[in-house]
Amino acid sequence: MKTLAAILVQLNAPLEIVELEIPSLKRGQVLVQIAYSGLCHTQLNEWKGSKGPDPFLPHTLGHEGSGIVLEVGEGVTKVKPGDHVVLSWLKGTGLDAPSTTYQGPNITVNSGAISTFLEKAVISENRLIPIPSEIPLKEAALLGCAIPTGAGVVMNNMQIKEGQSVVIFGVGGIGLSAILAAKHAKANPIIAIDIRSEKLEKAELLGATHIVNSLDCNPLTKISEILGNNGSDFALESVGRKEVMEMAFQCVRPFGGLCVLAGNLPKGEKIQIDPFDLIKGKKIIGTWGGGANIDRDVPLFANIFLKDANFLKPMISHEVKLSEINELMSALNNGQIARGLIGFGGVCI
Repeated sequence: MKTLAAILVQLNAPLEIVELEIPSLKRGQVLVQIAYSGLCHTQLNEWKGSKGPDPFLPHTLGHEGSGIVLEVGEGVTKVKPGDHVVLSWLKGTGLDAPSTTYQGPNITVNSGAISTFLEKAVISENRLIPIPSEIPLKEAALLGCAIPTGAGVVMNNMQIKEGQSVVIFGVGGIGLSAILAAKHAKANPIIAIDIRSEKLEKAELLGATHIVNSLDCNPLTKISEILGNNGSDFALESVGRKEVMEMAFQCVRPFGGLCVLAGNLPKGEKIQIDPFDLIKGKKIIGTWGGGANIDRDVPLFANIFLKDANFLKPMISHEVKLSEINELMSALNNGQIARGLIGFGGVCI
């Protein structure tokens, strides 16, 4: 059996679309027909080599998606053929299967426990979450990374309560997911910061009470006008820029304000903070996938956000075919995407 895949052969070069031979399943592995794959900044960072040399080239990409189980390997009990599933880079229950390799024309391609830029993919059992078949696979793809990370930050790391304030820097997939969760928690105000007016419009549609274009003003000044001089209860940084991380920390209030960093800086780049702010009780933490437990939280988030199939649609700003993946990568690199999806024909329901 063969599959088409978009693979990274060389850093900072276009992904190549190649036909690969699917290997026999090992213990704990599952073959999934991919319906939709999300595109995340993590893949952009891999493509750029932002985290340093890549010893695994050439390799597959993608860590968020949805699909239908085709075949299961020895020992797999979590899913069965025909099941609809969410694919996530976050580990859940089930066997932690080894990485795999695919054979292409004169090339061996490495692949980790999860990859989603393929028509059919070999996935580790513990990266799959079964979902009811009535959940639309298109929106379900967002449950693999964007929703668990963004909504997870709000519900797990911040544990926002009604009436508390939050500032969200960057309203791509993670930021928009955080806005949805903040609205669900009845946070107020919910302030969205970005440089793209079209993304800010989506943020307002999904629940932001205030939107701020940082090209038009000093965000800290605007936040102070909205909140007064006390600062915000919470701030989320999901841009991955040094100056934005520092600004997010500055905007939270003394004596209990919490800043959560979800963005990734290039390897070796550092941020600077005033240690006296820590003495005054400001807090800053990073987050690993929003602290999400995917077996617990994916069904929870599906129940909250997918009761109405139209609820998450504004988050999806772009949808392309696999052959158009490089255009989607370029649009993400230029900051034009809220959340982009690759759609695979046949099971796109």
